[in-house]
Amino acid sequence: MKRLIFALIILAAAIGGLFLWRQPAQQATAQASLLPLLTEEDSAGYARATVPNAIEFPRDLGPHPDYQTEWWYYTGNLEGENGRFFGYQFTIFRRALTPPNTDNGLPLTESDWRTNQVYLAHFTISDIANDAFYPHERFSRGAAGLAGAQAEPYRVWLEDWVIEEIAPGQVRLLAQTDDVGLDIVLTQTLPPILHGDGGLSQKGPEVGNASYYYSIVQQQTAGSVRIGDETIPVTGLSWKDHEYSTSALSPGAVGWDWFSLQLDNGAALMFFQIRRADGTLEPFSSGTFIAADGTTTSLDRRNWELTITDTWTSPNSGAEYPAGWHIKIPELGLELEGKPFMANQELNVSTVYWEGAVDFSGLLGDTAVNARGYIEMTGYAGSMAGQI
Repeated sequence: MKRLIFALIILAAAIGGLFLWRQPAQQATAQASLLPLLTEEDSAGYARATVPNAIEFPRDLGPHPDYQTEWWYYTGNLEGENGRFFGYQFTIFRRALTPPNTDNGLPLTESDWRTNQVYLAHFTISDIANDAFYPHERFSRGAAGLAGAQAEPYRVWLEDWVIEEIAPGQVRLLAQTDDVGLDIVLTQTLPPILHGDGGLSQKGPEVGNASYYYSIVQQQTAGSVRIGDETIPVTGLSWKDHEYSTSALSPGAVGWDWFSLQLDNGAALMFFQIRRADGTLEPFSSGTFIAADGTTTSLDRRNWELTITDTWTSPNSGAEYPAGWHIKIPELGLELEGKPFMANQELNVSTVYWEGAVDFSGLLGDTAVNARGYIEMTGYAGSMAGQI
């Protein structure tokens, strides 16, 4: 599921429409023209995800500007040499402001700054030992080299926050702020996992209300985390999601819970459930179990039982989030109990949501397993309807 987090739209309006024009004299007109465009829910003219088995590599490592929304999403659980634990999230989003080959009546100029693509990045570090959470956000136009994406060689960037291939099967993540930094190399151990029907992940009953969605899981990770002036060598595991679509929450849906867990036996589990205002789940909630050898089992909402065992109330937003879970998937013989490594991993950025490192343990069949990963929860601090 993941990352339909686009209050980026409001941010773009707030900076005065600078994504499309360089000339100062035109900025006021641009802002007036962009405001309805940026909040426009009409998705006519964009490409839709409708056909399974359409993902090709390496082509689809790169951008898909004819789709309205896209993200490259990385999370990981890392450990320092002294046993100090960290979590990280590094996501770069792309949003098209107009359908391909249209200008929606906006003035045309010849400029390297002109673009209909905007980029947003979220970068967080969870310093577990110190119960400290560091969320950061950036945004920029997809022009003039400020932000963009490409497939060969694979690279996605927003200014100096960069995801880039450095060797076959190896990707470097680099993000720095005044208070924290991340410099790690991820090594692929399994082929990409296609979710849903051959990579076509349905999100609602409407035709085209779906995404193309794949993950790369169980990536061996090594590098460093910086907290203030302290740099800590780390190793661990990382997870990648790449998803692109022209889709929205169906009527009545308010948010979602998305789980990504990497088991210590080499397996992995992803599932998402879309929550409706009446307390029920969207029928198209789904997931994938990935065995250690890369074989997959598709899941739908009837396959899992999820029980909330604890809650946490944010002192910032006032939202109450689940903070403990019991997962049971009888078909797999999988039963896990878990909680966040620390409670406060809420991002109070352009959209308020919880995304954090979690720790689980339990049984797979008769074998004890441990799992670490990330959970994302949206719609608890206000409905996500109209924000994607």
